[in-house]
Amino acid sequence: MKILVSVCRFLVGVLFIFSGLVKANDPLGLSYKMQEFFEVWNFHWLDHFTLAFSILMIVFEIVAGVAILLGWRMRLFSWLLLVLIIFFTFLTGYAYLSGKVRECGCFGDCIPLTAGQSFMKDLVLLVLIVFLFMVRDSIRPILPKTGSVAVLVLATVVSFAFQWYVLIHLPTVDCLPYRAGNNILEKMKTPPGAIPDSTVITMVYEKNGKKVEFGASQFPADFDDSYHFVSRYDKLVRKGNAEPAIKDFNLITGAGTDTTQAVLEAKGFKLFLFEKEVLDEHPDWNKAFSVVMTMARLKHIPVFFVTGEYDRLSAWVEQQGIAAYVTLLKCDATAIKTAARANPTLFLVKGATILNKWSYADFDRALPAVNELPEQQ
Repeated sequence: MKILVSVCRFLVGVLFIFSGLVKANDPLGLSYKMQEFFEVWNFHWLDHFTLAFSILMIVFEIVAGVAILLGWRMRLFSWLLLVLIIFFTFLTGYAYLSGKVRECGCFGDCIPLTAGQSFMKDLVLLVLIVFLFMVRDSIRPILPKTGSVAVLVLATVVSFAFQWYVLIHLPTVDCLPYRAGNNILEKMKTPPGAIPDSTVITMVYEKNGKKVEFGASQFPADFDDSYHFVSRYDKLVRKGNAEPAIKDFNLITGAGTDTTQAVLEAKGFKLFLFEKEVLDEHPDWNKAFSVVMTMARLKHIPVFFVTGEYDRLSAWVEQQGIAAYVTLLKCDATAIKTAARANPTLFLVKGATILNKWSYADFDRALPAVNELPEQQ
């Protein structure tokens, strides 16, 4: 029995720590996943709090995992873990059974799990945690109280500090489709061997004040002028996996022209500054970026500003007196959030291949990289 309890503690503790650390590498990713759930439930007013929820949940996962391994305050942490796993199981179960959320973000973008896989994982964890909850009184701490508190405080500080670092400097392990080395155009293509969605054309008619739906090849036997056409749509029969890694990445000019292919197919080096929204008229990063942009101009490297707030960024560019040296492009805000975890983020691209990327806090590190590039014609 003692061995079984130890094995369960080890599995639960390590899994919670691992899950927390993977998500801590990209807390914004979990924040966006929370927003996806809130959107489905029409809880839009919570969107402004998702990052705080994300950070606190990640810290709690790591600290709870450490506490389970230490066997410290098992009465408290067994209750907390039980409540947490019931909540997680509800979320993953809802995502799996409703089909409205394809991934739960349990292990972030580094280890993507389907809703079904996440649900099964949480069911197994639920069984293990219920078992630990039942035997919680028999579990003794492996360290003295002072030692346990010191380890938990250290885990808490490290959890917060690591998330603070990646929020400023970008994830330390980039698992996103826009990571260095990836070709954006290739990632926008459907992967080979992918299975497309299976759909059928569904007709909607009205008869005797009631709406009737049927397949385009299955008209009712009594179909006549008493049926009045309302609409038609494609009904999903089976969900496929024919989705490209990069979706909705469209670069639109101020005149509304889609210039994605033209920009990405152009050979040579280019810089993309992704700025989802304009937060400050005099940002701290402006001085470092001005030096980078000056170096790019000397080497004839085009600079593109990609934003979800075209008018505001256009006004800022005019104010800075750099409108003649940069090209402003509009892009979907969701695509920018995926491409650039920090606001703003600078990409160095050759053709359509991402060579490097820097957050606003590291623009000074971009200068040596741009300085080493050959002069373009």
